[in-house]
Amino acid sequence: MGKKVINILLFSILVSPSFSQTGGDNVYEFLNLTHSGLVASLGGTNVSLNGNKLSMAYHNPAMLNNSMDKTLALNYVNYFAGINYGQVMYSRSFPGAGNLAAGLTYLNYGSFTEADASGVITGTFNAAEYAFSTIYSRKIDSMFSIGVNIKPILSHLEKYTSFGLAFDIGAEYHNRSNLFSAGLVIKNTGLQITTYAGEDRQRLPFEIQAGVSQRLAHAPFRFSLTLRHLEKYDLTYEYGDTLSNDNISNSSDFFENMMRHAIIGVEMIPHKNFYFSTGYNYQRRSELQIDSKVSTVGFSWGFGINTSWLDIEFGRATYHLAGSSSHVSLNIRPDYFYKRYRN
Repeated sequence: MGKKVINILLFSILVSPSFSQTGGDNVYEFLNLTHSGLVASLGGTNVSLNGNKLSMAYHNPAMLNNSMDKTLALNYVNYFAGINYGQVMYSRSFPGAGNLAAGLTYLNYGSFTEADASGVITGTFNAAEYAFSTIYSRKIDSMFSIGVNIKPILSHLEKYTSFGLAFDIGAEYHNRSNLFSAGLVIKNTGLQITTYAGEDRQRLPFEIQAGVSQRLAHAPFRFSLTLRHLEKYDLTYEYGDTLSNDNISNSSDFFENMMRHAIIGVEMIPHKNFYFSTGYNYQRRSELQIDSKVSTVGFSWGFGINTSWLDIEFGRATYHLAGSSSHVSLNIRPDYFYKRYRN
């Protein structure tokens, strides 16, 4: 049964028309938002951090493991212009059968003023999008795992509604010392089942990601390198006649393209109960900076506090001079708390 599911998902990837798209022309772009405070602080994308953080399973379903058993993850993000989004997820492990997690991701656009064609205000309306996640992972051996995330999608914008279905397939490897780990994810293959108003179906934000993480054996640091959009080489965007010929030539430079794929993250872990992290997203900085004042656009930072029953993560990412996003995550292990309370 498991092999049949994998074959079906791989076939859906091969027939997907999304390989040439990176954004702007896709439906359900909220699927690519970062919820985890730790991942947000490391540049916004990470598929290789092996550990017990349940929120990592959303970025790579193969990262779901038995150390996350009976863990509840709560994520909230204060975004821009009154927009907020978040996620709730719970996991269970079943010896010999694998690991299972289920959750809900939402994006709330807030309330809008409604007006008719002549500009007369007629009321208000809301807009929101939801994705339900069912994640399953299984160990192939002591160092290699695979996983899948099945995501039914509901998008409701004013009186228009759309349904979709997306899949993530992931693989994870870590060495015996747990100092090195690597991950590969094929994200958001699937289709828009029903459209908003009878228009043609749109593509999902398909993407292939890969990454590695290395912790130093004798120093409190862990480094991560994540590569995004491996399905497409050129991530630059040419603004037509507004760019000079020199700028257009530079935008196609090999180094420029390579750097736009890369996200770099560094953690300082002086103690198992605390970490400080920072990240750099080159593409975000290149596309959203203002030449007159570059500031810290593209950089991110955060910290975390870990206890036996509660992990607290905070991440802050600078997108533009106009503002930054704040990410708060809680990983709660209720059974630890319950046992401690009873004793």
